[in-house]
Amino acid sequence: MTHTISSVETATAALQQSLGGRIGSFMDGRVHTGSGDELSLTLAATGETFARFADAGADGAEAVITSAVRGAQTWRNVGAFERARILRAVAVAVEAHAEELAFLESATTGKAIRDARVEVAKVVEMFGYYSGWADKIMGQTIPVPGNWHTYTEREPYGVIVAITPWNAPVFTAGWNSAAPLAAGNAVILKPSEFTPLSTVRLAQIAHDAGLPDGVFNVAVGAGATVGSALTTDERVGKVSFIGSVPTGRRVSVATAQAGIPTVLELGGKSANIVFADADLDRAADGAISAIFSGAGQSCVAGSRLLVQREIRDAFIERVAERAGKLRLGDPLDATTEVGPIITRPQFETVQSLISTGVADGARRVTADQLPESIAGSHLAGGNWVLPTLLDGVRQGDTLETTEVFGPVVGADTFDTEEEAIARANGTRFGLAGAVWTENVSRAHFVARSVRAGTFWINAYKTIHVAVPFGGFGDSGHGRSSGPGFIEEYTQPKAVWVPTQATGAPFPSLSY
Repeated sequence: MTHTISSVETATAALQQSLGGRIGSFMDGRVHTGSGDELSLTLAATGETFARFADAGADGAEAVITSAVRGAQTWRNVGAFERARILRAVAVAVEAHAEELAFLESATTGKAIRDARVEVAKVVEMFGYYSGWADKIMGQTIPVPGNWHTYTEREPYGVIVAITPWNAPVFTAGWNSAAPLAAGNAVILKPSEFTPLSTVRLAQIAHDAGLPDGVFNVAVGAGATVGSALTTDERVGKVSFIGSVPTGRRVSVATAQAGIPTVLELGGKSANIVFADADLDRAADGAISAIFSGAGQSCVAGSRLLVQREIRDAFIERVAERAGKLRLGDPLDATTEVGPIITRPQFETVQSLISTGVADGARRVTADQLPESIAGSHLAGGNWVLPTLLDGVRQGDTLETTEVFGPVVGADTFDTEEEAIARANGTRFGLAGAVWTENVSRAHFVARSVRAGTFWINAYKTIHVAVPFGGFGDSGHGRSSGPGFIEEYTQPKAVWVPTQATGAPFPSLSY
């Protein structure tokens, strides 16, 4: 099934094909429509509303948690090798439905189909990778004084709640379900109310591939209703949140009050540092990919471009020229490189921040008028922001310290390594960054010195499920990928067994 026109008709067709036209929470193997306030889904590419549905509400959240508690007990008692087999089957099933998921994602969110296909492929990779870990979660035998056999084993938390954002719905659904499932937990995903459809469909596919009822659940609704209920319920073992810093802080407070631990992946304001000895063409291509892929709606976006003074003009010109050639268009067209901003409120925020940057003295060096292919078409009402490069964003400016979450990069100059590092570390964020240089020693020195959870040398935006990912400072805490998932989604239990039936009495401790 292919389409090349993003419209209410194509979004409705995607909804009908994938979910039978029903929007609701997924539990116990089927979709349950909500009973709360009405919510609507809007096409980012045209501004049209194409579906309405009911918020699950607190009652719906309660039902999902109850289902997950039952599912957690079932899944915990499934042997590790059987869990691995089922997760491999999920990977195969997702791959078989890859085009359907990518089409649903693109048609309903406005994400370029080329990006959606890559993200679905990453979900296949996630389930494949973690299926290999499911039967390799082990404890230790620990030598202790006295006649004891002492060992540890790792136990699942039980129910993991994962709150995922609107910018990459299906990708973050896989990212936040495959690892906890491999560890033996049941999962409740709470996608953004703006983009729930691909998450619900993923849960259906996983269930049909063999996951028992209640193991993979989706609660559909707003953060104030469903999200609040999920993050304060004492039956929840752990909460994983991906989103903005202000919302992440509210979630952190709520979970702390409920005694629930968290993994937080929040925003970023990543510095992309270009030294004069870099391969400038390659660095310019990297700068374009760092900020404009996904229309800049990425937590690791290279939204700060720091260029050594002697190459400033030449490099800014290179980046601006490339930005001007990027193709905006129908998200379902495979040649489209930049889609719209997914939500209208975020579109307005991005436009406001561009205006603030110019008012603060930055110079816009890229076009500011939409091409006729957008402005003169049915796409004119969409949330379109042109790829934007603002030169002269100074330290302390709003665009230097505020995450835009759109296709907007602020550029400025530096003279020395020390200045570049200080500038890169000059915000409270610490998610990602990059350096471009042919000097190997400098590359490693900068990588070690910049405070970021992920850092690239002569590259940008490459990630893999096998590698730890997360941030420092306002970018969050915890790591949700790589082998470290074992520590994030299981708890160690120590077991003591006496190896001598008689002898001295047990020691007494006041603890």
